[in-house]
Amino acid sequence: MKVFTYSPGGVYPEESKITRDKPFEVFPYPTIVIIPLQQHTGAPNTPLVKVGDYVKIGQKLGDSTQAISAPVHATVSGEVTAIEQRLCPTGAKVQSIIVKNDFKEEWVDRKPRENFEDLSKEELIKIIKEHGIVGLGGAAFPTAVKLTPPKEKVIETVIANGAECEPYLTVDHRIMLEYPEEIITGILIEMKIAGAKKGIIAVEENKKDAAELLSSKVKARNLDDVEVVLVKTKYPQGGEKQLVKAVLGKEVPSGGLPLDVGVIVQNVGTLKAIYDAVLEDKPLIERGITVSGTAVAKPGNYIVRIGTPASFIIDTLGLNRNLRKLIFGGPMMGVAQPITDVPVLKGTSGILMFGEEILKEESEESPCIRCANCVDACPMGLLPVMIDHASRRNALKEAESLSALDCIECGICSYVCPAKRHLTENIKNVKQAILKQKKIEAAKQAAFEKLRERRAKEKENATKEAENG
Repeated sequence: MKVFTYSPGGVYPEESKITRDKPFEVFPYPTIVIIPLQQHTGAPNTPLVKVGDYVKIGQKLGDSTQAISAPVHATVSGEVTAIEQRLCPTGAKVQSIIVKNDFKEEWVDRKPRENFEDLSKEELIKIIKEHGIVGLGGAAFPTAVKLTPPKEKVIETVIANGAECEPYLTVDHRIMLEYPEEIITGILIEMKIAGAKKGIIAVEENKKDAAELLSSKVKARNLDDVEVVLVKTKYPQGGEKQLVKAVLGKEVPSGGLPLDVGVIVQNVGTLKAIYDAVLEDKPLIERGITVSGTAVAKPGNYIVRIGTPASFIIDTLGLNRNLRKLIFGGPMMGVAQPITDVPVLKGTSGILMFGEEILKEESEESPCIRCANCVDACPMGLLPVMIDHASRRNALKEAESLSALDCIECGICSYVCPAKRHLTENIKNVKQAILKQKKIEAAKQAAFEKLRERRAKEKENATKEAENG
């Protein structure tokens, strides 16, 4: 196979894929689960249950009437013991439903299907939405929304993202090896929904075994409209915009999305979840995660119920040294946790545990030496050092003019900086400040327009009264 890649930028961190050859194991079920009502990009859910209720696996616990949202479901059977604010791996406190597991494993009624071909596009989207499917690569954007782009956006291609370029993480690799048929069916479902004529499964070249297996399955099913391709092992090869550029040679415009160039990109785990929802009538109640790092005694890939506390995972697998850093996600884009009592979310692809050695690698930041390493490595072609300077001065307009909002927060700039500057953190902060300011300005403009309409109406009424008087 030809190997595709993108430019500019990118780095080659040590892979540390120590769990690549470890098949999935079903993780023991916890005594309690913590189900945050917002595990996705978009509006939070409203509780559909109350304290004291008995719930079954797959029962909807929270939902929203907002357009961009995704419901959450019970992941164990048992009693709702609390509905309260809990700290999430994102760093925010979110209203969460606590369920005490009775270990009876009682499910709601399910109706599996033999095929999806007889279902309409609308029926498929409804199933995906009702089953709470979100992007499992980390962003957790509601999949049903992603599959309903504006009518003027014509989708030509669906790309299955099997790059998994983050160090340590191997969950997508295992999904491709253990569930190839489900992934292929998932991409066919998406192609039907989107009206796409082409499906591409993009696999990083350090996973040739997965690429060869998927290719053989595609060939066996005589699918002329689905192709498996290799992409270069480089970080962040799995970024949506980088993958579109590598595979199709198309440039996603500044401020735009892959759908602006006729593409939908979907993580391979999400495609497997779509298969489960449509064919197995199974809501998103569990997911595969990689548990790895230097401090965990039994690293591996596990099927874990959503809502499982990290503390339970740590206690079950054990530690071989003092735990000094707990990261949800990968080392490049993941979030370090202040406590261990945080739950696995829909978007949790991995949990990494490190000991004292990780602290030795960290140091205080020093003055920028103008080496331009961050500029050369940025996969978006930005000037991270200049955005960082603007962020530190709270110069929002300047940061926006430097295309700060195009940053994909991959962490490369901080990774390559010899001065250990907190570039990614500061760029994240200024992005949030810019978006907050935009919301304030939009609210002011909306209020102004409303006031202008009211005054115009008052003037019109006054004129009519004068004419009638």
